[in-house]
Amino acid sequence: MKKTLIIAVAMLCSTLAVTGQTSKTVRMKVIETSDVHGHFFPYDFMERKPLKGTLVRANTHINKEREKFGKENLLLIDNGDILQGQPCVYWSNYVMPEDENLAARVINYMQYDAETVGNHDIEPGHQVYDKWIREVRCPLLGANIVKAGSDGKADPKNIYEGLQPYSIHYIDGVKIAVIGMLTPAIPNWLNKSIWKGMEFEEMTSCAKKWIAYLKEVERPDLILGLFHSGKDGGIITPDYEENATAAVAKEVPGFDIIFFGHDHQVHNEWITNNDGQQVLIIDPSCWAQNIAEAEIELTYENGKLTKKDIKGEIVSVKDEEIDEQMMSHFQKDIDAVKAYVSEKIGRFETAIHTRESFFGNAAFTDLIHNLQLQITKADISFNAPLSFNTTINAGDVTMADMFKLYRFENLLFVLRMTGEEIRKHLEYSYDMWTNTMTSPEDHALRLNTNYKEDQQRAGFQYYTFNFDSACGIDYEVDLTKPDGEKVRILQMSNGEPFDEQKWYKVAMNSYRANGGGELLTLGAGIPQDSLDSRVLFHTDRDQRHYLTEEIRRMGTLDPKPNSNWKFVPEDWAKPALERDRQLLFGKKD
Repeated sequence: MKKTLIIAVAMLCSTLAVTGQTSKTVRMKVIETSDVHGHFFPYDFMERKPLKGTLVRANTHINKEREKFGKENLLLIDNGDILQGQPCVYWSNYVMPEDENLAARVINYMQYDAETVGNHDIEPGHQVYDKWIREVRCPLLGANIVKAGSDGKADPKNIYEGLQPYSIHYIDGVKIAVIGMLTPAIPNWLNKSIWKGMEFEEMTSCAKKWIAYLKEVERPDLILGLFHSGKDGGIITPDYEENATAAVAKEVPGFDIIFFGHDHQVHNEWITNNDGQQVLIIDPSCWAQNIAEAEIELTYENGKLTKKDIKGEIVSVKDEEIDEQMMSHFQKDIDAVKAYVSEKIGRFETAIHTRESFFGNAAFTDLIHNLQLQITKADISFNAPLSFNTTINAGDVTMADMFKLYRFENLLFVLRMTGEEIRKHLEYSYDMWTNTMTSPEDHALRLNTNYKEDQQRAGFQYYTFNFDSACGIDYEVDLTKPDGEKVRILQMSNGEPFDEQKWYKVAMNSYRANGGGELLTLGAGIPQDSLDSRVLFHTDRDQRHYLTEEIRRMGTLDPKPNSNWKFVPEDWAKPALERDRQLLFGKKD
């Protein structure tokens, strides 16, 4: 009720402000952060060293802009994926859940004006995000996150509890609407229990109905999008696109600017919509290393908006000064998280490196494989590198290292799969991972140097977290064979025959088990709506928890590669892999 009264008064005042003058120019700025992933403070709790960027540096720049434009003339918005990433958010979500959520406190401290929900904000589950939604003081947006069974109409009552389809803001008499949307691909990544009570509408049709609603009901001067959905690509089904920002900008006239994220890439460009109007789409990438800014100047004549001047800019805050006042405010939390990640879990006799995972068997990925099989008693394990270039050194293993070993809050699943489905799953993985060599000089890996600025691809054409290898079977990957024919499974690793017609128990993370990366669907050929029926078991808590408990139980480990698979023919593969290694990581020291 209080928010409604404030908006009503502001609406009356803004109408008088604009119509009471014959001419008026309003200058304002909108600043977006996106995909922060817990990078609040200038300290990497996983690597336990200083960190560039982060929100305490972004806030220094934001406060300078508030002084420059006037606090009332600046909108600060965030685009989600704030509840998962650095250990500080895990600590808040799961270790200290009774306290006010740290991400909510950071949002409130920085005085954000609106926040869109990201897919990794839903991943922690109802107990975490329902509480977070209640604690965040700015509007939380999700126009396409509707209550299960809604009638599909543009009605705020249909939106999931605690969220809004849009927010309304007033700057010097200018009425601004911000529509928030989330990529609808959630069911392909997360188990239904995590998003129970929600449905996710396709973005283009959702945007059309809410633009029509805004024009009829609110009649704003500016309409901004705040989309947790990349520019284009990703999962594309008959029903929706994962990354639909470009499609919405083109096909849904009415937006002036769309601030977006999710794809962890920098974008700052104009798209011409179907009415011939220019729409700015802008994305700062991730981890609060950059922010996206739009400087806007609106001209009114006789109370009528006659001109819009919009300029977009990506601003680096990597080396901005730290906001010491903000640091002081959160110092107790920082100290508590440092103590938490310093806890000793076990000991490794040898160092392990994720970079080795791209070139064959690696101790890093095989340690997770082996632990998954120990925990679940499955026959076979699927696992992919979740970090591009991470090392856990020999010596004491701490809680910080466990976040390096397993980055995400996935659950651990076991599914029933036939031998043929297992092979096809791996075929799909290695088709994304490796090239088809036609000469010894070709690349072994499917590289694309245009993606080196993409934090999730880092020089590869496809996402590296979808590069599944397997444990429990012995196999070869022939780099001279065409896509779909590279994988040859020789036997079970215990010496028993591998049978394509036999059913096996396969361990994997929840992202994969729910269709993430489409290895099970497009690869193995299992229909999306059949995946639930294949589930034999899943953990109640996140996978990192069980890996931690297993390492704690074992005490000292000496991780080694399993040597159960290799790239062939070796006379082509070995030199080609070494050349690609140097392209990705430079020459060995």
